[in-house]
Amino acid sequence: MFEVFSSGYYLGRLYVEPSDGDTAALQRRQHERVNAQLYADDGVARTDYPLVMKVGTRHYRVEGDADVPADTLVVPRETLEEAGIDNPPALSEVLLARSGHARRLYETGAV
Repeated sequence: MFEVFSSGYYLGRLYVEPSDGDTAALQRRQHERVNAQLYADDGVARTDYPLVMKVGTRHYRVEGDADVPADTLVVPRETLEEAGIDNPPALSEVLLARSGHARRLYETGAV
């Protein structure tokens, strides 16, 4: 689903669509799988920590949600323009912050 892109990110493609909620979400099973595969090597044992994903210029704190379709990232409707999504649902390149970079983003308040 994701491949190494840079020292700070993995790159993937997901359908990005709006939600009426105030948080971004990925299907719970995929969220747990991505968390375990990409973050476990860095010492993270839990798979329910939020992921940090970037769409366009916008970073999102991404939770797992059983109601989200597979291969889909739902984001708050009011952030679509900022994320560069003009005609959702749109298949988009999504950057997933590597664990160290995600930690820095949390510490600086970027997410």
